[in-house]
Amino acid sequence: MDKVLLHTPEGVRDIYASEMEKKVTITDNIHKVFRRNGFRDIQTPMFEYFDIFNKERGSVASKNMYKFFDREGYTLVLRPDMTPSIARCAAKYYTDTKSPIRFCYNGNTFINNAEHQGKLKEFTQMGCELISDNSSDADADMIAVLVESLLEAGLRDFKISIGEAGFYKGLIEECNIDEETEDQLTQMIVNKNNFGMEDILDGKGIEQKYKDMFMKLPELFGGIEVLEKADDITDVKKSEKSLERLRKVYDILKIYGLEEYVSFDLGMISYYKYYTGIIFNAYTYKTGDAIATGGRYDNLLAQFGKNAPAIGFAINVDTLMTALMRQNIEIKNDDENVCVLFKHFNRKVAIDLAKSLRSKGVNVSLTRKSSSIDDEVYLNGAKEDGNTKAYYILNNTDMYIYDLANDKKEEVKIDTYMK
Repeated sequence: MDKVLLHTPEGVRDIYASEMEKKVTITDNIHKVFRRNGFRDIQTPMFEYFDIFNKERGSVASKNMYKFFDREGYTLVLRPDMTPSIARCAAKYYTDTKSPIRFCYNGNTFINNAEHQGKLKEFTQMGCELISDNSSDADADMIAVLVESLLEAGLRDFKISIGEAGFYKGLIEECNIDEETEDQLTQMIVNKNNFGMEDILDGKGIEQKYKDMFMKLPELFGGIEVLEKADDITDVKKSEKSLERLRKVYDILKIYGLEEYVSFDLGMISYYKYYTGIIFNAYTYKTGDAIATGGRYDNLLAQFGKNAPAIGFAINVDTLMTALMRQNIEIKNDDENVCVLFKHFNRKVAIDLAKSLRSKGVNVSLTRKSSSIDDEVYLNGAKEDGNTKAYYILNNTDMYIYDLANDKKEEVKIDTYMK
């Protein structure tokens, strides 16, 4: 067999054994948080029409999407982002629903990143979307759910960095900056390139007081005092309104008791074209990227025919797992996994024992032992598969219980475990 068949393409990978078990544990724990907070599961297709994720609605450049064609010649893409798909779904099935709608999801997304970036091209996202609620309470609620989710996953040292798309957009509109220049300016701000910013602003003849506001954007990060600092340097109405919104959200988060997890960054500019209000990213140490991103997108659903505000966030589960591993945080799984070993003449008692253990919530794998394979092979294999114990059936009344973690063995009566 050609050895290339054993390898995965660049940017994707197999996840198996203990790593996969940890991933399942993390996603299960986060999902419980979503459910506790009133969100209901939704599943959308892994591929959709290209137009669902075009420039106005998407978060990824066309060249970074995986594209292909269906039989009719329509261009399809593997989803690079979950939010436009859910917006489409909500507009289709909840057209006339006026009350808030809460969705949560768990799915894989695909971005054809340049290979030299060293990033995954397939990654798992978990997130929530709250539709038809434009209040500051909804903003704070989503941030609170994100904090609770990261804590439930085991993370302790992290920050939710909060910005406001309207603050930056207010300056753009006040200066009548065109879309192409806005994109160039955004790139400079994201890269903290002050010289590039200055060149662009000078080239457009931007008034000095507005130029000063743009130049100070990268400095506007830190605690709640940042909002006061920003207030002092701007007189743009839309930007001032954005600051007032952030103050309201912060006051609500204080009621939740979550202010220690929050910071502000008014220089935070998202590439997601659909964000209209509050935007936020979650960061922790020993990862190069945000472990979660989110924000308000009040105009996105209207593009699919439903005029409704919305806010959501997505957790990059793979990046979160990397953070937990590098920070030496143990991912605990309370499931008990055991193996029952038997020979063909002890089949019935082995099956009865397995059924009894399973009825008590124990995960049991049944393995018929071959006489040509040593006991140690089975015991080592059971340990490698994550089993804590192995029940070795000797006859219809007796068995060994192997404590695989501590390398101990005890002979017991089977009927003790059949009650």
